[in-house]
Amino acid sequence: MRNDLTIYDTYADKWWSDDIRWVRTLKNLVPGRLKHFDTLIDWQGKDVLDLGCAGGFMAEALAKRGAQVTGIDPAGDAITAARQHAQAEGLRIAYDVGVGEALPYDAAGFDAVVCVDVLEHVTDLQKVMFEVARVLRPGGLFLFDTINRNPLARLATITVAEDILRLLPRGTHDPAMFIKPAELRTAMEAAGLVPSRFTGLGPRGVNRRLDLTFGPLPLTAILYMGHAHKPETT
Repeated sequence: MRNDLTIYDTYADKWWSDDIRWVRTLKNLVPGRLKHFDTLIDWQGKDVLDLGCAGGFMAEALAKRGAQVTGIDPAGDAITAARQHAQAEGLRIAYDVGVGEALPYDAAGFDAVVCVDVLEHVTDLQKVMFEVARVLRPGGLFLFDTINRNPLARLATITVAEDILRLLPRGTHDPAMFIKPAELRTAMEAAGLVPSRFTGLGPRGVNRRLDLTFGPLPLTAILYMGHAHKPETT
C-alpha cells in the first residue's frame, strides 16, 4: 500500500516518546524547516494554522515562538495525542480533525498557514491551495515543504529512506503523488497566491543518537520548501 496515512493513528500513543526512529526523524525535521521559516515571519502574536499537524511537533514549536496556533489533521488519534501533549506542556493550541480540501474555518482567519510533509499526500492539491488562500488574510503567508517528483527523489525517499534506512515506514509515500516545483507554483497561482523562491531541505548532520539532523540546502531536486503570500487587497 502506498500513501499509507494510517501510521499516524497507529503510532499516536508513541508520538512523543522518542522510542521510534522514524518518528524522531519527523521531529528532527522541524528545526531544519524553521531555520528557513523563521527568516520569513515573526511568529509572535500571529494566528497560524498548522495544516496536517499530525501529533503536533510543528504546532508546539510555533506556539513556543508566541504564535496562536490551530492544528488540523485527518488522523483523529494523532490529534488526541497532540491535545494531550500540549495540555501537559501548558500550551494553548486548538486542534481539529479535518482535511485540507475542506477546512472548517472562516475566510481570512489566519496570518499564516504552515503545511509540512503534507502536500504529497493530499487527494486534490488544487482544492487545498484554494482553501489555503481562502483562510489566509490579505498579506498572509503560506509556508510549506514537499517532495519533488523525479527519479532522484524517488531513489532517496522510497528506496533509501523507506526501504533501506527505514527512516519512514514502507508505503508512507506514493512517488506518483510527488510534486514538481512548477506544478506547485501553478496551483498556488491559480488559487491567487504569489509564490517566492523555493529552497532545498535535507540532511545536514547527525546527533548523539546518530539520527539525521536537517536544514536548508541549495538543492531542490529531492525535498524543497518555500512560501507564497496572499496579495493585499486594494
